[in-house]
Amino acid sequence: MNIKNLIMWVIIVLLSVGLFNMFQDPKKINLEKNSLAFSSFLNEVDAGRVVEVQIQGNNISGVLADGKTFTTYSPNYPELVDKLSENGVSIAATPLEDKMPSLLGILLSWFPMLLLIGVWIFFMRQMQGGKGGAMGFGRSKAKLLNEAQGKVTFNDVAGVEEAKEEVEEIVEFLKDPKKFSRLGGKIPKGALLIGPPGTGKTLLAKAIAGEANVPFFSISGSDFVEMFVGVGASRVRDMFEQGKKHSPCIIFIDEIDAVGRSRGAGLGGGNDEREQTLNQLLVEMDGFDTNEGIILIAATNRPDVLDPALLRPGRFDRQVVVGNPDIIGREAILKVHVKKVNTGPDVKLRTIARGTPGFSGADLANLINESALLAARKNKRVVTMSDIEEAKDKVMMGAERRSMVMSEDEKKLTAYHEGGHAIVALNEEASDPIHKATIIPRGRALGMVMRLPERDQLSVTREKMHADIAVAMGGRIAEEIIFGHDKVTSGASSDIDMVTKMAKNMVTKYGMSTELGTIAYGENEEEVFLGRSVTKQQNMSEETAKKIDAEVKKIVDKGYERARKVLTSKIDDLHKIAKALLVYETLSGDEIRDLILKDIKPTRSFKEEENDDGKSSSALGSLGLKPKPAI
Repeated sequence: MNIKNLIMWVIIVLLSVGLFNMFQDPKKINLEKNSLAFSSFLNEVDAGRVVEVQIQGNNISGVLADGKTFTTYSPNYPELVDKLSENGVSIAATPLEDKMPSLLGILLSWFPMLLLIGVWIFFMRQMQGGKGGAMGFGRSKAKLLNEAQGKVTFNDVAGVEEAKEEVEEIVEFLKDPKKFSRLGGKIPKGALLIGPPGTGKTLLAKAIAGEANVPFFSISGSDFVEMFVGVGASRVRDMFEQGKKHSPCIIFIDEIDAVGRSRGAGLGGGNDEREQTLNQLLVEMDGFDTNEGIILIAATNRPDVLDPALLRPGRFDRQVVVGNPDIIGREAILKVHVKKVNTGPDVKLRTIARGTPGFSGADLANLINESALLAARKNKRVVTMSDIEEAKDKVMMGAERRSMVMSEDEKKLTAYHEGGHAIVALNEEASDPIHKATIIPRGRALGMVMRLPERDQLSVTREKMHADIAVAMGGRIAEEIIFGHDKVTSGASSDIDMVTKMAKNMVTKYGMSTELGTIAYGENEEEVFLGRSVTKQQNMSEETAKKIDAEVKKIVDKGYERARKVLTSKIDDLHKIAKALLVYETLSGDEIRDLILKDIKPTRSFKEEENDDGKSSSALGSLGLKPKPAI
């Protein structure tokens, strides 16, 4: 309950109290004021100052000689009438009347109960929310989007051309069903959009709403299940009823895994609200009732947890995979997002797309937005390529922490550590090219060597994995060679963790161990569902576990020795890179290759660039930092 509603209820209570006092019987109030003791009443009678009385049961009211009124209560006093008669008092007697309560009296007596009922209704409305009021539990919360609201079209969706074609066909079917029905084709009942987070599944559904000239209902999977039993199933029924009224139409369920998870076998109770909702959804989609013209589109990034009954043809006839875009898709996505910002002539979207492998559509949108914010921070009028590069480093490696206090020894150790990674990466043919090396703390790391593949990699070779292990070990080896065995630090913990996981996967999942062969030894680490995987265990003998540990150690040791061999023979190159990192703090891949292969030192202009306003736009200058002199 917010403050506004609380104040409203306080005002209502105060007004009610005021009305009660306002409409109270004034006669009753006056009588209470003129109350007279019975003994005093008798004295007044004896003195002859009582003119007339009215007797009603034991209640006596009357008028005194001076015109004042009075009331009193008489006990059982038989001689009272005789006494009044002797003193010449006019007597009027009336029976006790059973007064019917007035409407106001009824309202006032019922006011506390009515107040409680009102508060209960208010809270129920707050809990339920949306349409339907306090008792609208079973009403569907699906929102009907009209053409004015559906501003997203297929032109706004890029990078997922195959998925777009699949849903475009559905829209075309709704617009012109005869085109397909003349060949005997039936409208698909459902399409399931599957893919990692941020790939554009919900955006694709909004584009359908923008393109199709049919009603579009949108609802989240979590909107079905609430605190009352049977609400979810009721809402499913109501949703399809609404769909039939607006047929042909599209119903979109976002994050269907919230309600479509695999059902258990009754261990722990099968009367689950979520299961009831799923069962009702299965029945509605199965065609027991004719739902012609209703197309169900759902989106999820967890297809592995969905119930098998939900995935069969006849319910979801199509499963559209919306994956991360390739280089062409990333370029197309960047073109869509770049339209919203002012970019300079030096911005090359192809280069950005090539340098962002594995990025989803949401990641690319965030990249462009971050670059625009960086340019605005520097008071620039356009977003340049340097801004996008800086934003890419921020997104991929974390924000720079230049304010972090590091001693010279720590900087030197970090420089040699990152230099070790860089030297091994240069001398391993299967390794990805170096994109950038830095000793500026970013995110949770004190330094970083970033490698980017030249093209999208859909699979990884054994050679590449061995090379990555060697590159990861390069930092620790460099620390050992330069500073000694006792001076190594904890900085290689993430490298060691990554290497161990990679080597273990090579042995247990990828079958890349000659000793253990092509057998999967991985433990059952998938999500456990009641009734399906409770008793399923994948164990191995102690002897096999020892062999796995030995093979993992063998692979890691092999990479360790490869890195040691490279750095021992290239110790001069290691010193070059470390010294350059201490001076420039950040080196690009081209600068590292020129320094090592061609012995060309980095040449940079430390003069701060002037922007359109004549103010400095250098990142170092904005932080009040000055670069160190050249080597």
